[in-house]
Amino acid sequence: MSKMRLIYLALAVWGTIHPMSWFIAWFNENGYSLAGMVEAWHVNAATSGLVWDLTVAAVTLTLWVIVETWQRRAWVNLVAIPATFCIGVSCGLPLYLFLRSKA
Repeated sequence: MSKMRLIYLALAVWGTIHPMSWFIAWFNENGYSLAGMVEAWHVNAATSGLVWDLTVAAVTLTLWVIVETWQRRAWVNLVAIPATFCIGVSCGLPLYLFLRSKA
């Protein structure tokens, strides 16, 4: 495995664990309400801007994954889409780059 693939994998793991630790802490403090979390994301203009920034990035990544997966017929790469929307772009992007860089 190349060094770059290992870096992508490490970033995907970090991009899973670090954000999820914050989400879990929030859920433990405020209850397990997805609607409550979405409301917290829009508490001010700065957080709303960040949410929209990440949403555009997630949609763009999803389109890229779909187009390249269709062209390469590497169907396992589609796993990056649920990773992006269930965990975040911080997991989905490096995971896709890891899967895409397979020899």
